[in-house]
Amino acid sequence: MKAAFKRILYGGDYNPNQWPREIWNQDMAYFKDARINSATINVFSWAKIQPGEEEYYFDELDEIVDMLSRENYDIVLATSTAALPAWMFQKYPEVARVDYQGRRHTFGKRHNACPNSAVYQKYASALVEQLAKRYGSNRHISCWHINNEYGGECFCENCAKAFRVWLKKKYHTIDALNAAWNLEFWGHSVYSWDEVVPPNALGDGMEFGPEDRLATAFAGLSVDYRRFMSDSLLENYKMERDIIRRFDPDTLITTNLMGTYKGLDYFKWAKEMDIVSWDCYPSYNTPWSYTAMCHDLMRGLKDAPFMLMEQTPSQQNWQPYNSLKRPGQMRAQSYQTLAHGADTIQFFQLRRSRGGCEKFHGAVIAHAGTRDTRVFREVRQLGEELAGLSAHIQGSVNEAEVGIVFDWDNYWALEYTSGPSCSLSYVDQLHQYYRYFYDKNISVHMIPFDADFGRYRMVVAPVLYMVKEGMQEALEEFVKQGGVLITTFMSGIVDQSDNVHLGGYPGPLRNLAGLWVEEIDALAPEQSNTVVFSDGTEASCRMLCDLMHLEGAQCLASYKSDFYANTPAVTRHPFGDGAVYYLGTALEPAGIAKVLDMAVSDAGVTPVIAEATQLEIACRWAGDCTYYFIINFKEEAQAVPACFAGQTDLLTGKTVEAGEQMAKYEVKIVKLPSGCILF
Repeated sequence: MKAAFKRILYGGDYNPNQWPREIWNQDMAYFKDARINSATINVFSWAKIQPGEEEYYFDELDEIVDMLSRENYDIVLATSTAALPAWMFQKYPEVARVDYQGRRHTFGKRHNACPNSAVYQKYASALVEQLAKRYGSNRHISCWHINNEYGGECFCENCAKAFRVWLKKKYHTIDALNAAWNLEFWGHSVYSWDEVVPPNALGDGMEFGPEDRLATAFAGLSVDYRRFMSDSLLENYKMERDIIRRFDPDTLITTNLMGTYKGLDYFKWAKEMDIVSWDCYPSYNTPWSYTAMCHDLMRGLKDAPFMLMEQTPSQQNWQPYNSLKRPGQMRAQSYQTLAHGADTIQFFQLRRSRGGCEKFHGAVIAHAGTRDTRVFREVRQLGEELAGLSAHIQGSVNEAEVGIVFDWDNYWALEYTSGPSCSLSYVDQLHQYYRYFYDKNISVHMIPFDADFGRYRMVVAPVLYMVKEGMQEALEEFVKQGGVLITTFMSGIVDQSDNVHLGGYPGPLRNLAGLWVEEIDALAPEQSNTVVFSDGTEASCRMLCDLMHLEGAQCLASYKSDFYANTPAVTRHPFGDGAVYYLGTALEPAGIAKVLDMAVSDAGVTPVIAEATQLEIACRWAGDCTYYFIINFKEEAQAVPACFAGQTDLLTGKTVEAGEQMAKYEVKIVKLPSGCILF
């Protein structure tokens, strides 16, 4: 695959406008020392660029662009449309969002514009046109960065009107809408489009549970509103993108996404983006497997290398506990990012702000204003190493035999359902399965519901609650042709409008799974059960237990207690040339691993190396060669797998020794010819 950039972009968010001119020159010297070659600018400068409705001021931004161009930086130029200037709120209060509780907001914070406000669209378009005309021909602009971290919802009258238009396009008739949302329930039938209102706390929205989890009286309505709001924000992105394209036909255009963020259907967004970029901020206790899964998801959105637009070189400021990154941790995290498909490493931020809510967010240059810090030394080391890697890994790709389905419609619908358990989390369930493959160093693609399943030996689709049109047929064909499918409880329950597939769970997947589920028992957090496998092995289970009847499937494990003791809990069903594994309960990791061990053997899936190890090992393929990233995230030192002995570590130029120990956060990169078999 052709590399997106001529070198690995290394830099991040830079706000020289917050500092006097003499600091700019110092920054250039410091950044050069750290081998920083990229700067993201103009992210929140709308108020500076447009101080009044008919007034623009570009002198300072011109100076910044000229300075970075002279220094041969790759400039990531943002459009500044994520935070509106105060004058716009004062003159046009309708640009402000109305929140879930029905309150119209005033000037403040960011992401504060109603996406369906014609006023916002007018002034955002005009600003982007000014920027594109002024800077679109600058060859140092390597990427356009539209808005920033799109998200949030609006429930204003602008959005209500736009929602009704969106619904007319989707359903065509009011009768079809009533049927899709099952509005006979509670006598909610509507007889005109104007009777439809957004599902906020004043209408059909609800809150329940220990954390006031959002719920709804009509999930079909609320899921459609999620789809609509995702589409509305996407239209804002496309509006800016199309304006830029009129003046700059070639430069990449992106916006920074946020991993498993719930609010936007990122697979749909990725179709409109030239390259995916995202912001990675794990907390002090986030499992490394979860961070890896997020990288794989971001890469999977376009099945292509991505940009890391933001990470912190030291600590966050907005989490409950903002721990420092330990020595070597930032470097190891950066290499994990590259291993899973990134072609850039960028920070928020390059110089720490003096004030505001992010003044304690980490930066390359801290408040002390010196480069004589641990963080700066680590940034410099990484910069020197990345400069030598640009000729190697850029454009190389990640291959996999396993696909894990991630679907935002399922995400929304599963977590809107009022029952059977408020503990059910879509992302947590997917991570339970991803973690198994991560621990085994088996490469994974995160894939959409309509992916080409035939590319994979195994497809994993936990809690596939919403089975939409075409999914049943695609999964059946995949398994018939020899594929292995893993699915679980709470799968095959509803259609795309959240109406139950009648005839017994798992609905359209019943024939494929070879079973039907009569009831679902919900276990409280303090409750558990046990499953017993046919070889006598036991594993605990929690949260949900399917009470199922076999229709051709083989029982692999049964419940041990309660009135459904000795009934099937885990099954395998041959189907065509393949097989379906069904886990009817939330097993502990050891139980999941036992089932997946069987499924992996069934599918003929292999890890990236044959030798078992606790090191993370991930691969990128570049046609004639393969790059192996070897990282130790464990507390204890780990031996380098014997298959790498005698090879050269690209980071140090040294030969890897047999039995060599890798300390925590140590990294090695080994290049081998493609097709080389590692024993």
